[in-house]
Amino acid sequence: MCSASVSANSKDLNEFIKQPEVVGKARLSMMFWDIYDASLIAPSGKFTKENPFALELTYLRDFDGEEIASRSIDEIRKLGMDDEVKLAKWYQEMKDIFPNVKEGDTITGVVDNDQISHFYIDEQLLGHVHDKEFSKWFFSIWLSEDTSEPKMRKQLLGLAK
Repeated sequence: MCSASVSANSKDLNEFIKQPEVVGKARLSMMFWDIYDASLIAPSGKFTKENPFALELTYLRDFDGEEIASRSIDEIRKLGMDDEVKLAKWYQEMKDIFPNVKEGDTITGVVDNDQISHFYIDEQLLGHVHDKEFSKWFFSIWLSEDTSEPKMRKQLLGLAK
């Protein structure tokens, strides 16, 4: 059973983001499968990389936590990160944080004022990654101009419907 997600009304989100509002939403689908619904949340609904923000992924299928970590590292590599020592460290940290998810579970990643990442499943804290460079690369999977999903990026940033 799944509880309410960390949403724009969540006390946890309000701790990090002043006046959290959804910037944009998108669905990731691959071939015939819907993977997750994503929402970008930022102060007053205005995203900048310098300010705190949250990315909420509501899974539409079951996934192994290790698979989520591995796929994330693959996407970070595609963006150009080639420091294998850091990638291995980040993979281990994500593997330790991300649980197996069931359809309907929501994982929310929050980047705070110090560019530290905090991860929640529904409203339960999963863990933190205290590496500013990780936050930059990890959230670039969705928000970088070089993302593998440019249509999704535009929708999340509120640039397209």
